[in-house]
Amino acid sequence: MCQALAVAEEFVSLVLPVVEATEPRDANLASQLRRAATSAVLNTAEAWRRDGRDRANRFRIAAGECEEARVAVRIAVAWRYVAADVAAPSLAHADRLAAMLWRLRHPRR
Repeated sequence: MCQALAVAEEFVSLVLPVVEATEPRDANLASQLRRAATSAVLNTAEAWRRDGRDRANRFRIAAGECEEARVAVRIAVAWRYVAADVAAPSLAHADRLAAMLWRLRHPRR
């Protein structure tokens, strides 16, 4: 298993408290966050069974889903559904995952 996949899986764990805090007040945002984080992990995993442009495309999709999840967390903080200190670990992990996915899409030659 690649390190990016492990980071993506951990991202889901870190997003869970944000989802749980958001859900009672905004079920739609919580659902969107849950789906985006899940999709980031699944597309990262799927990329490892692909090659060429198809692999790069899966990493691109995973990066987009990661960004969507990150913004959903920021929205939850802005609406005060969750405290900034509760959201901080998931935001930091999203940054790490996004950087890893970028590098996987743009390998050094």
